[in-house]
Amino acid sequence: MEIKHRCGWCEGDALYEEYHDKEWGKPNYDDQELFEFLILETMQAGLSWITILKKRENYRNALDGFDAHKIASYDQNKIDELLQNAGIIRNKLKIKSIITNAQLFLNIQKDHGSFSNFMWSYVNHKPITNAVKNYGNAAPNTPLSDQIAKDLKKLGFKFVGSTIIYAFMQATGMVNDHEVSCFRYDEV
Repeated sequence: MEIKHRCGWCEGDALYEEYHDKEWGKPNYDDQELFEFLILETMQAGLSWITILKKRENYRNALDGFDAHKIASYDQNKIDELLQNAGIIRNKLKIKSIITNAQLFLNIQKDHGSFSNFMWSYVNHKPITNAVKNYGNAAPNTPLSDQIAKDLKKLGFKFVGSTIIYAFMQATGMVNDHEVSCFRYDEV
């Protein structure tokens, strides 16, 4: 049986490997999935991705399947409920940011036809392919992620610093940062 070489960051954890093999870096143009990644990445601020990945299903259940329309109308009762939910990160500012970001996500859909059109326009609607030899040496952000973060913050988005946005870009395939020796490098 042939052993597949993966990016070093995911090796040794079954959940990480599955995420890496099936999702990470695959170009994603679906607004629903992009919204989910946006929320999950913003929840990651200050934490490890594996922490969020392990709580992904809890977030999906707590946040009505990442339905932006429902989230945008959450009230104080729902915020209080989320703050009591041990299955998610119970940070008041992050929970409030989910609602704000959902509202702004819907505004972008209205103004640009889709969130996908808006985000992918930064890369001319096709992935940037990098040549990462060792993921440990990969940049945590770029001038482009700086610009996107700045633009999103101007619109009112919360927890969207350059590093979070770059992680979003990697996760959704806007950039291919798979290691060049990784079996997924040429697949995505």
